Amino acid sequence: QVQLVESGGGLVQYGGSTQLSCTFPAYPLSKYVMSWYRQRLGKGAEERELVVVFRRRGDVGYGAIARGRFTISTDSAKNTLTLQMNNLTPEDTTVYYCRARGRYVSAEYWGQGTQVVVAS
Repeated sequence: QVQLVESGGGLVQYGGSTQLSCTFPAYPLSKYVMSWYRQRLGKGAEERELVVVFRRRGDVGYGAIARGRFTISTDSAKNTLTLQMNNLTPEDTTVYYCRARGRYVSAEYWGQGTQVVVAS
């Protein structure tokens, strides 16, 4: 079973920072468009908000919720995507999901979700 393994997050103070990591052991990141989404409590999966999409180095799209505060990076050797989240507020409290969408194959994978809680 193909898996995305997420880590990071947890409890953060208002205005603080944290990192989320997504590791994709099965395939090279270069074969996939990688993204982070978040899902509000009480909302369905179809209502997930885009945080950032990483198409390739130099081609990154940040959602409005992330622009200016969050930064994405990759480590190809470790097949890992890292989201650096700064200046966090309680509005950022929710579950974050990593997604991999195949460039050349019709395939999509989601991580199990990792929670971020920002204390007010």
